[in-house]
Amino acid sequence: MKKSFYPKLAIDGIKKNKRLYFPYILTEMVMVMMSYIISFLSASEMLEHMEGGSTLRMILPLGSVVIGVFSLIFMFYSNSFIIRQRNKEFGLYNVLGMDKGNLGRIICWESLFVSIISIIGGLIFGIAFSKLAELIMYNLLSEKTTYTLQIDFISAGKVSLLFAGIYFLLLLKFIIKVCRSNPLELMRSGNTGEKPPKANWLSAVAGVIILAIAYYIAVSIKNPLSAIVWFMVAVIMVIVATYMLFVAGSVAFCRILQKNKKYYYKSNHFVSVSSMVYRMKRNGSGLASICVLVTMVMVMLSATMSMYIGAEDSFATRYPKDISIRLGVPDIKYFDEKSFEKMRDSINELAPERENVLEMPCISVAGLFTEEGMIIDQESHAEFDISTYDNIGYVQIITLEDYNRAMGVNESLEKDECFIYCYRTEYLNDTFTIENCMPLRVKEVLDKICIPNYMVLEIVPMVVIVTSDIETLAEPLLSIKNSWDNSVLQMSWNYDFDIDGDADEEKAVYNKIDRGIPDIAIHEESGDYNYGLVSRATERSEFFGMYAGLLFMGILLSIVFLFATVLIIYYKQITEGYEDHKRFEIMQKIGMTTHDIRRSVNSQVLTVFFLPLLLAGLHLAFAFPILWKLLQMFGFSNMELMIGVTAVSYAVFAVVYVLVYKITSNVYYGIVSGGRM
Repeated sequence: MKKSFYPKLAIDGIKKNKRLYFPYILTEMVMVMMSYIISFLSASEMLEHMEGGSTLRMILPLGSVVIGVFSLIFMFYSNSFIIRQRNKEFGLYNVLGMDKGNLGRIICWESLFVSIISIIGGLIFGIAFSKLAELIMYNLLSEKTTYTLQIDFISAGKVSLLFAGIYFLLLLKFIIKVCRSNPLELMRSGNTGEKPPKANWLSAVAGVIILAIAYYIAVSIKNPLSAIVWFMVAVIMVIVATYMLFVAGSVAFCRILQKNKKYYYKSNHFVSVSSMVYRMKRNGSGLASICVLVTMVMVMLSATMSMYIGAEDSFATRYPKDISIRLGVPDIKYFDEKSFEKMRDSINELAPERENVLEMPCISVAGLFTEEGMIIDQESHAEFDISTYDNIGYVQIITLEDYNRAMGVNESLEKDECFIYCYRTEYLNDTFTIENCMPLRVKEVLDKICIPNYMVLEIVPMVVIVTSDIETLAEPLLSIKNSWDNSVLQMSWNYDFDIDGDADEEKAVYNKIDRGIPDIAIHEESGDYNYGLVSRATERSEFFGMYAGLLFMGILLSIVFLFATVLIIYYKQITEGYEDHKRFEIMQKIGMTTHDIRRSVNSQVLTVFFLPLLLAGLHLAFAFPILWKLLQMFGFSNMELMIGVTAVSYAVFAVVYVLVYKITSNVYYGIVSGGRM
């Protein structure tokens, strides 16, 4: 045979199967394009010189990893549709005299052409749209950029190697699949039905139980720290349960429809239901994949859009004052007015133009919240285990004098009384007891309090105790050591204030204080000291850089997942159309009209069409509480905004989903009614 024979057959095979290859190549081009854009932006030198650029440098590479892993999984998944449709063709080649070596050459050439078109086309679009992506990213950060188009050859090389490797693995899979099959198996592969999975009711019940547990985890999370730990666990459980429900549930659903004689024995339902029974396992797997991808898109978009739209409110909540100073107090002997006055005077020299001062000395201790108060000695109590980490948090103790000054009130407390303020937790008992300390009667549970900036940033439960006798309360805690032989009691002097000036003046004050901290802080015997210093002006760029980066990443990944969803829906319609063509052809011979075919197609589409979208909506609803907790870690506090954005995201995606299914159902109808390619 001539050397050009195999390439010609490969090109003809791609052309004849353009319905299969065109959307597949287009989707892979989108993935290559997105991978290049993210890699290009990650390596951009402009990020080094822009405010918030360092945060984006950390976020963007995560997107590259996600797209790379997803591309590997999805390309194997979608490639299986192509293999299934091409099996009969390769079986025919084998029957006509081609050995498996000849088939391997054709497959190699096809894979080479597809990979070259996908990678080069994706890189071309990636280079063309990289500047647009850069402009969008810089616009999100309110930064200016040039309009010069650049090409990052290193990023192009990395992306090319990544996808070339994936295509090589797909080639091996394709060759092994064909070479291990005999011609008759290949010829019959498209007409071989599937056996219903065993114990489908058991699998369906197990899926419901797993899903219920995942939902319970999502709605029962009490604090953001728990949300971090349990989020991925819940996600994996939801994915597993979704596949179990759709695979086993589709079997049960079809059998229920078949037993309903009034429904089943109608021309528009009989063919559609029997067709679904014929491929129920694969049908359920495809629907589950669509449901999972739809859920991923809506979760990412609703979360990142909510964060970006509410960024200003989140920033104001997270950084209530222009400058926040936290100076550690190494010994109880320094926790007095004399030491505080010295530090206050030092700051006054560096920042004389301050206003709205919040000064609050504080004693804190970490431990486990109980119904009676807090346990702090881990080694002596069995209650400290992984099942109780939801209740691990801090008690912050402040004086009544500081509370009255901060709140502008004149409250009074007895020695054994206290006010408490609960942050990310609640407390219902009449007394509060810190281990080894005397019980304090809770005079009132406060609904608001002025607290230092560092307390606002806490992501674990926190209880603020206001007492008239802080020394007596703290004394029993001084002797308790943690596992590092350090005191469990932490003391600090917190001083937050605003600057009467613009951002540049605020940064100038921040820099002065930062340089003067060694002279302000109280030093330990070793000469060390600890402090925290935060400025709204210096944190603003990184804060909004993170929010913009997350939104930008959410948009890019949503586009990739959306294309993947569309391709799965398309392939589902294509493969089912070719499988159902013979059955509809037989039905036409016994009197089925084109109108009946259209009704049957609509029946099949509507029977399963809304299931992935409805279950994705249910997933999203139950994911909302855990997403809310995760967003609270970033200072997000506008639940109404998040509800609105989530509802709009679902509605918009539902419209897109309907349009996609409408278009692909027309393709299905065209195949089953006339078998046109």
